[in-house]
Parts: sequence; structure tokens; C-alpha cells
Amino acid sequence: MICVYKYYCSMKILLTGATGFLGWRTLEKLVELDWVTSITATGRSIKDSHYIKHTKVSYVLGDLANVDFVNKLVVGVDTIIHIAGLSSPWGTERGFIQANLKPQEFLLKAATKNGINRFVFISTPSLYFELRDKFLIKESDPLPNSFINHYCSTKRNAEILLENSEIPYVILRPRALTGRGDTVIMPRLIRAADEGKLKVIGNGENYVDLTAVANVVDAIILSLQVGDIGINKTYNITNGNPVKLWESIAQLLPKVNREFPNKRVPYSIAVNLARLMEFTSRMTNQKEPALTVYSIGILAMNFTLDISSARKYLGYNPTVSTKEAIDEFAEWFNESYRDS
Repeated sequence: MICVYKYYCSMKILLTGATGFLGWRTLEKLVELDWVTSITATGRSIKDSHYIKHTKVSYVLGDLANVDFVNKLVVGVDTIIHIAGLSSPWGTERGFIQANLKPQEFLLKAATKNGINRFVFISTPSLYFELRDKFLIKESDPLPNSFINHYCSTKRNAEILLENSEIPYVILRPRALTGRGDTVIMPRLIRAADEGKLKVIGNGENYVDLTAVANVVDAIILSLQVGDIGINKTYNITNGNPVKLWESIAQLLPKVNREFPNKRVPYSIAVNLARLMEFTSRMTNQKEPALTVYSIGILAMNFTLDISSARKYLGYNPTVSTKEAIDEFAEWFNESYRDS
């Protein structure tokens, strides 16, 4: 690696969310880089399946909504990769503020105090979501007047905090990650199939972006290295090749010994049922309903992103295809859950 700036050649990184899917895969890559000398890896707990033992890695577990914990974490590092956060279609505003906004506030204050050289923040393209088809969305396109849920609003507010700081930053908005180690998207589909709840919503022809986690990790590494031309920008990250969502699900399920659902539900019926379930939940126990409007929209709407900015300024070039990512996940899942 050519050392354009001094700190690139001896980087001491704080990685939040290091015990989750994307964080774990990012940590795997970081330890291989000669110019990364140490990594403080933080999360709430460690699973054996998402743990890395390496001389560069020090695990420090705790709560990023605790300002004292955050202040201690940031001492002695020069770069922050902030992946941790609460990602869910349902929850209280207070819960999302505690998980997504407070940690950002505390990290930025500590980063300013400690002279952090770069802050890479993992946000979400769900910010763009509205209940309508959207194709090739650019980062510069207007955001909705109101966000679909508290997750989106707190992630956007966390972006704004970073944009208004004086810390050099890169914001990434990766879409629908899959691959080895995925404990969220594909496992949720598999559980729905196991419970007989997975049904094709709408016409089943909608195009979406699914993104290999390996490609997102590459984008993170590029964000650490990029010079002035790519700094202080926000980037969509996908595979750059939209796929039919239900065709991809149909490819996945046989690989994990599940059957593709033969039942379909019209979009109008599904979304109205989701609205009723959400209303009932708000009026009663506040628990996440079986269906949410956001989830129905994700399963039924066309939703694709433009990644030309990431290609131009980050030098991002996705190399792992959606099919390869699905195959990678299926192999890992079958091995990991063989006896479950």
C-alpha cells in the first residue's frame, strides 16, 4: 500500500459491532492488512461462530449508550468504523435513539477530543424507502418527508451528526447483506418458511439489490484508504446487479432443504393487514406484529440503488455475485445448523 497520509500506514482502529455479521466479516479482513496495527473490537456479547482470535484484536464488550464506556474505547485509536446499531422494522423511538443516536453522539464527542483521523459509518438505504417502486436511487435524490420507521429516522439523524462534525468521514449505505455469517435476512426467511408463514407478496416480479457481505467489506476497506477526492461523502453500496427477489429466494430455499412457498397474497391485502396489525400492537402490548408495512413493502416493491458514485470516488467494484453470496450463506448455514 502506498502511504498517501502517514496514518494510513499504521492504523489503530476501533470497530463497533465487531461481534455481528458485518462486523465479524470486516474484522476477518482487517487482521490481514499490514497497515492495520491494532483493532479494538467491541460488541455486547461474543458468539463462538463470530469470534476471531488474533494478536491485533482486543475485544472490549459493553454498551455504546454508556458515555464513560465510549470515552475509554476511543483512547489510543485513530480510526473508527461504526457498524453497531439496532436494525429492526419495529420498536420504540426511545429504543432506537438509545441504540443508534446516543452511541453516535458519544463516539463523535470522543473522536473530536481524541483527534480521530477518519470515521466510517454504516448507515442504511432504507432511508429512501417509500411505499412505491423506486429504481436506481442516487444518494443525492430527495429523502422522504417522513421516514417509514424509527430505525430510518435515527440512522439519518446519526448521519447528520457526523456530517456536521469536523471529523473526516465516509458514510456507506449497503443494501440487504447476505453471505457467510448472515444471522438476519436469510435466516428470517428460512424461519418463515419453517413456520408456514412465507408467502409471495404481490406479483413476485419485483427487482431489488442484494449485496454480498464480502463486497461491503471491500467498500469499508476502500473507505479507510480513499484520499481527499472521496472523503466526506455518502455512498450507496450494492452488487450493482439487481435481481428478482423471489427468484433469489427460490434459489436459496432448496439449498437449505426448504420448499418454496406455493401461496401468493395480493399486495393490497397484505399491506392493509399489516396496517391493522401495527395499529393493534400500538394499542395493546407494543410487541412487533407478525407483519409490518415496511416488511411487506420490502417483499413486494421494486427497490434498486445507483452505485456510480462509489465506483467513481471509492474505486468500488463488486466482485462477489449474488448467486455466490447465496451459495456461501447456504453452505455456512447447513454446516452451522446441521444438528439444530
